[in-house]
Amino acid sequence: MATDRGQDDDYGGPLKRLLLALVLLCLVAIFLLWRIDSPRVERFRAQVVDRVVPSMDWAMAPVTGAVKVLRDFQSYQRMYQQNQDLRRELQQMKAWKEAALQLEQENARLLDLNNVQLDPRLTYVTGVVMADSGSPFRQSVLINVGARDGIMEGWAAMDGLGLVGRISGLGARTARVILLTDTSSRIPVTVQPSGQRALLIGDNSRAPLLDFVEAPDQVRPGDRVLTSGDGGVFPAGLVAGTVVVDPGGRMRLRIAADYERLEFLRVLRSFARERIDDPGGLIAPPAATAPEAPAPAATVEAADG
Repeated sequence: MATDRGQDDDYGGPLKRLLLALVLLCLVAIFLLWRIDSPRVERFRAQVVDRVVPSMDWAMAPVTGAVKVLRDFQSYQRMYQQNQDLRRELQQMKAWKEAALQLEQENARLLDLNNVQLDPRLTYVTGVVMADSGSPFRQSVLINVGARDGIMEGWAAMDGLGLVGRISGLGARTARVILLTDTSSRIPVTVQPSGQRALLIGDNSRAPLLDFVEAPDQVRPGDRVLTSGDGGVFPAGLVAGTVVVDPGGRMRLRIAADYERLEFLRVLRSFARERIDDPGGLIAPPAATAPEAPAPAATVEAADG
């Protein structure tokens, strides 16, 4: 037997609306009941809470567990963040430790350098660095001393720590200093304590190349590099820096001068040395003249006759 679906739909809609209205009325009544400020209503609310809440523990258990899981997750998240912060601080402490060790080594080297006595004949003229005219193809600075101050081409320029470069270009009141890093810089040096000779070649990088080393196996990172004085380019014994090795295995120079803070430069007066034109006299004294041999007796008698 067929059922009348239209009749069911006619009753279903009003029933749903009636139930919704009842639920809303109950909620409004509960709201009003909870908002009434009366001692009797307060006691009634307390009795309702005492009876309903304990019996609803089973319903609140999942909510309570979810809240605990959320709090634990937040706690683990905070612990993870603290762990990452501690790792970063540890990395920074390692970097500071390495920097402290390098400063300690540099301080020891500087203390050693304080005992080095340069040639007393080497005087200097101090100039102020006016401008840095460096470029990708040229590394140089300008100082405020020039020809009127007696500056000459090729003289060495130093800061408070080591060799900076040489004078290359003079004006009446200014001079250009070509740095050790410039590609036109070629300086003969000596590596201590092994005493190996080498050539310091600038390549526009912060660490010039050490090339043509006599015995590379005797050179170690950290060895001091001094000017050798060969060729009359610079006076001997000027501190240039220390040996380092780049990732490619080539030996380079860690420059002792602080190129980042070039404020004053000392230009060393190094006049030409006395030229030796006849080095043969330095090897052996001149040969002595041999004495004449006595005349034979027969010759003497013939002369008497």
